[in-house]
Order: sequence, then structure tokens, then C-alpha cells
Amino acid sequence: MRNLHKEFENKNIEYDKLVSYGFVKKDTNYIYEKHLQDHSFKVVVEISAEKQVSKVIDLETNEEFILVDVKHSVGDFVGTVKEEYGNLLKDILDKCTTPNVFKSKQAKEVIQYEKEKYADDLEYLWKKFPNNAIWINKKNNKWYGALLVVAENKLGVASDKVVDILDLRYPKENIRKIIDNKKVFEGYHMNKEHWITIRLDGSMDINEIFQFIDLSYDLSLKK
Repeated sequence: MRNLHKEFENKNIEYDKLVSYGFVKKDTNYIYEKHLQDHSFKVVVEISAEKQVSKVIDLETNEEFILVDVKHSVGDFVGTVKEEYGNLLKDILDKCTTPNVFKSKQAKEVIQYEKEKYADDLEYLWKKFPNNAIWINKKNNKWYGALLVVAENKLGVASDKVVDILDLRYPKENIRKIIDNKKVFEGYHMNKEHWITIRLDGSMDINEIFQFIDLSYDLSLKK
């Protein structure tokens, strides 16, 4: 039995999408079965809020085919089953979950605001950096916001606490005036002449943050 907890970490399980994918609901569990290798094997995936597990059954013996979970198992046949199994699990993750990286209350409020006002969802562009995501202005494909998870010391704060931060565009001529290194910081991982960073930890009122978002969106429309 393979524990899929790590794969589902920082993911929202979309249960309606599980059903559309082919999962069958049994009590609080959702179960999916699929044959591999010309019906020689069967994959069973079981998902609930508390548990996410999977296994491969050898249908000839009706026993679990544990070689798919042995790291150094070799051979073309085992390799093919492993590949099919892995591709199936990845497909389920891609089609039946959404990212849940940003945990703070204000990050969730910002995500909702962007969706309701601009019909924009976060885009996760970098597999190597799953804690980084951006919003793109659909009118001209320019970035106007980014959400990241960083340690506060990356902002120059004497703390290792991990926080959600928001990067936004800001007028170049006024950028030095707005930065106080308490609520507003230089743009993290962005051009510091055009971007600012806000901690989403409650130090700034959410309505003020919304105003900064609107300004950044407007600036992204300018050439």
C-alpha cells in the first residue's frame, strides 16, 4: 500500500472532479480502480479527507504487487508497470486537485478578491518553486501580482517565521516613499524600481491591500 499523503500535501481535493474522473463514493471514501498491462494488474486508489492511499494488485495471484514500491526493483516489465502506475497517480492529482499553498487568512482573501473582481486565478508556473504563483492581466499578459511563501528574514526582518507575501506593481516615482520595512518592503524577487512587497500577516488592513491590488492592475495596463 502506498501512502499518498505527501503527494496530496498543499492540495485541495476536488471531490466533484473525483466523481467525474471515475471515482465511486463509498461512505466518506472515494475509490477508483483501473486495469494495467492488458488486465494483468489493477490499480486501486482510495481518497478521503483523512486518508489518501493506492496499491497495485496482481490479478493472477490476487495479491498486492509490492515491486512497484520497491525503489531499486529492476526489469523492463516492472519498470513499465511502475511508469503506468505513476502516470495514473499524476493524472489524478493534476485533474482532481487544486493548489492549497497559501494558508494565511489574508492570502485567501486576496485570492478570492482577484477571482471575483478580475476573474483571475493564480498561475503556478514553476514546478521547482511550488510556493510561488502569479496573476497575469489577461488583456496584455503582463504580471500584476505574485504570491509567495518566504521566511521573514528574506525581507530584512530579524525572524525565521514563514509568511505569505504579496508582490505588486507600484508607481516608480513614489516607491521610496511607501516603503517603511514594516508593512511595505522592497519588491522581493522583483524589479525593486517597480514592485513592492506586502506581508499578509494582518499588519495591513485587507481593504488597503485591495487598493494596492487595484493600483497594480491599472499599472500593468500601461505601456
